[in-house]
Amino acid sequence: MEPATAADPAYLQPRTMAPHQVHDLRGRLVRELRYPATAAVIFTGVPGAGKSTALRKLFGDYPDAIIPARSPAGAVLVDSQQSRKWWQRHLSAVPYPLLLPVVHLTHYLRIRAALTRTDGPVVIHDCGTRKWVRRLVTTWARSRGREVHEIMIDAPAELARAGQISRGRTVSTLSFQWHCMRWQHLVDRAGAGVKPDPAPNSVVILDRAAATALTKVSFTA
Repeated sequence: MEPATAADPAYLQPRTMAPHQVHDLRGRLVRELRYPATAAVIFTGVPGAGKSTALRKLFGDYPDAIIPARSPAGAVLVDSQQSRKWWQRHLSAVPYPLLLPVVHLTHYLRIRAALTRTDGPVVIHDCGTRKWVRRLVTTWARSRGREVHEIMIDAPAELARAGQISRGRTVSTLSFQWHCMRWQHLVDRAGAGVKPDPAPNSVVILDRAAATALTKVSFTA
């Protein structure tokens, strides 16, 4: 099926979807995504793709949060920026690149705690390009009977790089190229209907326009 265009009335109509397979929504506008009440929903994309921006819009803007936040709808939000801010508050004199390994470790430990020790849905920020991280998150989630769903924000490399610059935190050129290479492989396969390994229950692919149009992620029993 060809993607809808702005000239197509269906392109602008509100849509609600309960993802259950691979859904390539690039070029389409979906207003709401609905998931099970205890789902783990992972927002993925290369650094600068717009994951944190989407999370703030959908689940609440917590600019000073240093620990996982609970949204008004009851979802626990685990964003790597929370761990970054926690460590920068305690070790403000240490340059961020030197903090990065401990920020990542803290973020993963917080993901595990949210998935295994809390009730209700968990929403996670992760680049999605590291297979070992996907395995850990999937194992933790399914050990508690949670479904795992992925939302892929597919932004062009140049826009993602600009996003890094605008937030004042850039990754090295080599690291960014590695992320982009791995991401392109994953998103191309997902666009062909092949889920990442390990396979989540569903995958939704959004471009920047679709991510902007998405106004709600809800969780129902």
